[in-house]
Amino acid sequence: MTITQLKYVLAVAEHKNFTLAAEKCFVTQPTLSMQIQKIEEELSIQIFDRSKKPIQLTDIGQKIVNQAKNIVNEADRIQDIVEQQKGFIGGEFRLGIIPTIMPTLLPMFLNNFIKKYPKVKLIIEELNTDEIITKLNNGHLDAAIAATPLLEDKIKEIVLYFEPFVAYIPESHHNFQKEEIEVSDLNLDEILLLQDGHCFREGILNLCKSAGKNEINHFQIQSGSFETLIKLADEGLGTTLLPFLHTLDLKESDKIKLRHFKEPKPAREVSLIFPKSELKIHIIDALRNTIAGVIKGAIVFQNVQIISPIPKK
Repeated sequence: MTITQLKYVLAVAEHKNFTLAAEKCFVTQPTLSMQIQKIEEELSIQIFDRSKKPIQLTDIGQKIVNQAKNIVNEADRIQDIVEQQKGFIGGEFRLGIIPTIMPTLLPMFLNNFIKKYPKVKLIIEELNTDEIITKLNNGHLDAAIAATPLLEDKIKEIVLYFEPFVAYIPESHHNFQKEEIEVSDLNLDEILLLQDGHCFREGILNLCKSAGKNEINHFQIQSGSFETLIKLADEGLGTTLLPFLHTLDLKESDKIKLRHFKEPKPAREVSLIFPKSELKIHIIDALRNTIAGVIKGAIVFQNVQIISPIPKK
């Protein structure tokens, strides 16, 4: 069997369709089917149960796919070894970033990175955490920037920085008069939240639960952007919490409505995450060093309490 044949098997396992898998592998469907059939004949087993729609892996097929992922990863590592030996930092690199980090962090480091490493073809996708985990595990991302810890067995995390939560409180709210606030001041019934799928939303919910405030009894407004939440708060519809970096670009008239938490400040942990196979680790290290160089001047908080981005049951 060949590496190419194993890649065809992995494509069918992922897409559960021979035609779609062939398109993703840039070959004809008969070619892909014939190569997979050759492996099955060589091993005298069936990898796929073709009688089911969509196509399913057999029990032995699942074991073969798990091993095929390891083999393909190790084969790809050979190119990594050669490039590192030559000191070459280049080629395609696929990076995922969650929506609540993308608009603030990306402009801070992207220009520096592409100038320093012009041979890297950086492909960036805005994805939620679940999508990132799936794509990392399927080999469709090389790395990602997300809130952690995620507690994923196959994913390694390197912390980049801790980003505090900051309250946005309109002048009409009773907490506006306070210079600093505490977690106990939060009322989940008043907090305007991002919609489901955002880990920052889960962080806020976990923060409130830590203070024993679990129920939302009043009306709920959920939005996909912080800008909308700020405007709704200004209309007297509640308060909201923002990531620290997002507050840096607010208008001065809006910054007077910001209230920081007393120490230890609740914060999210932001990490560079990637498969434990550590493919393209030389580019990952270059990316980490670039981000560290620009973020240290913006994030200086040390006494923080990390809030989990994972939904509590």
